[in-house]
Amino acid sequence: MKVFAISDLHLSINSNKPMNIFGPVWENYLQEIENSWSSLVTENDLVLISGDISWAMKLNDAKADLNYLSKFSGKKVIIKGNHDYWWSSISGVRSLLPENLYALQNDALRFGNYVVCGSRGWTVPEITHKTEDDEKIYKRELIRMELSLKSALELKQDGDTLIVMMHYPPFNSKLEENDFTKLFEQFGVDIVVYGHLHSYDKKQRLITYINNIKYYLTSCDLVGNKLIEIIK
Repeated sequence: MKVFAISDLHLSINSNKPMNIFGPVWENYLQEIENSWSSLVTENDLVLISGDISWAMKLNDAKADLNYLSKFSGKKVIIKGNHDYWWSSISGVRSLLPENLYALQNDALRFGNYVVCGSRGWTVPEITHKTEDDEKIYKRELIRMELSLKSALELKQDGDTLIVMMHYPPFNSKLEENDFTKLFEQFGVDIVVYGHLHSYDKKQRLITYINNIKYYLTSCDLVGNKLIEIIK
């Protein structure tokens, strides 16, 4: 089983919201993703999609976008992004999921020798948070991430690889250690995949190493609308 990752697809299969207003990298981006997916992924593989899946505002309106993802090969795991307003409750989302499409929210799943867990996350402060609300959400997301990691340890067996999915970057622009990275070290995480940041920010990098943990930024426009193979 190979493991791939991509994020920030911003699908709008029924509403036809144009993405090319954000730059030429979004021209025909879905066709490029489809080409990459079909050339790389088999039914035995796993694809991690770290949020901002659909522009839909309501759950039923996201059904077409979820069905679109379901037609691709492999098992697909999704988490909530900041633009996924349609994602109101995990039970509602899971009730709508087609076959081979799985949703994570503060919990974990096991596929072969891989345990995948995750939470949306929140902005990591440069020094302090801009507002009290940011601080509250950040602390709440830390609690949710710890719940996810505890769920993962209940599933994890000797030799398994532990992967974390989150939407927001797990560090600030200076790549400083913080409460998220400390949690990942405490629980023995191997790989973290995240999104949210886009290609117009030229400072971003695909892979970052912090204390032997490998972090992948997989926003589709930043990775050239190609799936990134994180485990061969």
